Amino acid sequence: MEEDNKGFLKRLVWVSTAGISMVVATFVGLYIGVYLDKIFSTKPWLTIIFLIIGIIAGFRNLYSLIKQYGF
Repeated sequence: MEEDNKGFLKRLVWVSTAGISMVVATFVGLYIGVYLDKIFSTKPWLTIIFLIIGIIAGFRNLYSLIKQYGF
């Protein structure tokens, strides 16, 4: 019974880490894009570009986690 709980908690932590990793990467890309758009007055182009880069980075992080833990 104890091992079932440990396995469940490990999976729960993994899913939480994957979700947080995706969200943080996306918001960092979005924040950088908005900040650079304010500096260079290129609204909305840099926001869109860095948002896409953030999403790609989030999926790359997810891929790395999957590769690392073998899911």
